[in-house]
Amino acid sequence: MMTPLEHLSRNGHLDKFFIDGQWVEPSGTAKGVVINPATEEVVSQFPFGNSGDVDAAVSAARRAFPSWSRTKPEYRAGLLDRLQVLLEARGELLAQCLSLEMGAAIGYARSAQVPLAIAHVKVARDVLTAFTFVKQRGQTAVTYEPIGVCALITPWNWPLYQITAKVSPALAAGCTIVLKPSELSPLDALLFAEAIEEAGFPTGVFNLVQGYGPGVGAGLASHPDVDMISITGSTRAGIAVAQAAAPTVKRVAQELGGKSPNVILPDADLDRGVSLGIAAAFRNLGQSCSAPTRMIVPRVLLSEIEAIAKRVAAEIVVGDPLCEASTHGAIANRAQFDRIQTMIGVGISEGAKLLTGGAGRPGGLDVGLYVKPTIFSDVHTHMRIAQEEVFGPVLCIIPYDTVDEAVTIANDTVYGLGAHVQGKDLDVIRDVASQIRSGQVHLNYPAWDPHAPFGGFKQSGNGREYGVEGMLEYLEVKSILGYF
Repeated sequence: MMTPLEHLSRNGHLDKFFIDGQWVEPSGTAKGVVINPATEEVVSQFPFGNSGDVDAAVSAARRAFPSWSRTKPEYRAGLLDRLQVLLEARGELLAQCLSLEMGAAIGYARSAQVPLAIAHVKVARDVLTAFTFVKQRGQTAVTYEPIGVCALITPWNWPLYQITAKVSPALAAGCTIVLKPSELSPLDALLFAEAIEEAGFPTGVFNLVQGYGPGVGAGLASHPDVDMISITGSTRAGIAVAQAAAPTVKRVAQELGGKSPNVILPDADLDRGVSLGIAAAFRNLGQSCSAPTRMIVPRVLLSEIEAIAKRVAAEIVVGDPLCEASTHGAIANRAQFDRIQTMIGVGISEGAKLLTGGAGRPGGLDVGLYVKPTIFSDVHTHMRIAQEEVFGPVLCIIPYDTVDEAVTIANDTVYGLGAHVQGKDLDVIRDVASQIRSGQVHLNYPAWDPHAPFGGFKQSGNGREYGVEGMLEYLEVKSILGYF
């Protein structure tokens, strides 16, 4: 099987953008590089777009919108079906790509990064076929119409997953799209664009421009012919996009940072609660905005919880992403690696108890962006490591004395994206969940639900993705009085 780079090079797509149904040369000469996090070596170059590329992509999307927005839902659903099949056929190629460009362990890329991404395509198709676009309210028709040209900015930590989470419902709604993927993980977007082209979406409906956030991203956010912008990224980036979008009063949807709590109640199954809590916090090496990296536990059970945590952490195998034995690979990029090392040092200097892990690479790994899965205990909620998003495999265990205090600690953050609660009394865990200010709360580690709306309170953003709410983000509501 060809590698992702061999595949893209053979097709001539590695150095091109996809605009107006064609693979086109970039307007400028600026380039970025793809670095393999496992080796820290440059493995490829790719072009950066400029204002000319942005204008071309937006113009193509604008021209395509009138006809695409009036297509029948059945037609759009059929194209999404075809896209799902084509992505599934590219599953191994996509997994290899994600491992190369962001250091994901190949097993995790195959079992999570790729299939969960493809699930968003199926969900969008299912939502579309069940949705009523015209509803009667007395003599008034309430209609749902596509908002227009949507600029979608996706991150480096779940690259394909976030592309499908945005593109699929936008296409289902009848919008046209300009996608700007992260410049730190650009390759999977090219493979996705190939699938879009092969699926037969009309010319101009989907457009791809690679580039740097302050360049292409800012250009899209401020562009007068873009009707909506959706970004997943840091809170800092979300603020910049909202400011750039404000003069044109376009809709802005933001899925931003998080510092999610995991409340372990006194009656919880400790072995399961702590073990799965660490797995959730360290999935994707903690590079998830909703990772539950604050484990809030009963003080009287702290020593028992620490023992379980140390045992579970010792079972994690950090290593070569392409090695089947590795449960966790490399951190996606140098800036994030350095950030994690800095925050581990902060935790130590603040006086938190270093239970396991610490600064530096794991033993035997002298090259590559590898970090030690790190757990701090006896953390106080005012500490920086309990307040700032680390975005790496760093867990804080924070003790509490009463359940009310646990809820207060859970809400003691500027973020509000995800949360977890563990316990045996369903009435109690439901009550605790109702008091936590976040967009999602998971009770006793339920199965992932791609129809469950996802998004943040507070500085974690606004708007929702996934399920019917995800498609509603891309629709305008119109009232037509006297229709019936």
